Amino acid sequence: MKRFSLFFVFISLNSCQYFEKQIPSEKELLQKELKSINWKVVDEYPSLPDCEKINDKSQRQQCFFEIMSRLIQEKLDIDTLSILYPELDTIEVKVTVFPNATLEFEPQFPKDSVTYDTIKIDSILRARLIDFPKVNPAIKRGIPVKSQFILPVILKEKKNKLNEKDLK
Repeated sequence: MKRFSLFFVFISLNSCQYFEKQIPSEKELLQKELKSINWKVVDEYPSLPDCEKINDKSQRQQCFFEIMSRLIQEKLDIDTLSILYPELDTIEVKVTVFPNATLEFEPQFPKDSVTYDTIKIDSILRARLIDFPKVNPAIKRGIPVKSQFILPVILKEKKNKLNEKDLK
């Protein structure tokens, strides 16, 4: 009888129906997980094939920004922006890298940019900024995501030095 009562006590203490725990719903778990994610930071920044060899995350990011700035600069060097707007030496370009590896470029103008024909500059930029190398999109939790950043692009370098030939 002692064995039976000991067995009965053991079974009753381990019975699930007496110690039910509240299991959170799927929606609650999803909301909790979504709130814990920092959506402003990606796990991997977009990259170009030339930067893939670099293991350090910050150096790979720097490589990407430098190459993109240089490519945009090279494409705009052969254009008429410097002739049409000689006072315009630097322009900020908002670059959007979509999850499907496509790029979009949008010039950013200061709020007081009434001196520039923003529509004309925008159309020139859109016409010139094509045929870029394949860009791998940013990664967040193993999934490609859209990323945006603003690159300052130097349209022309001001020459402050005079040649000796010009002085003679």
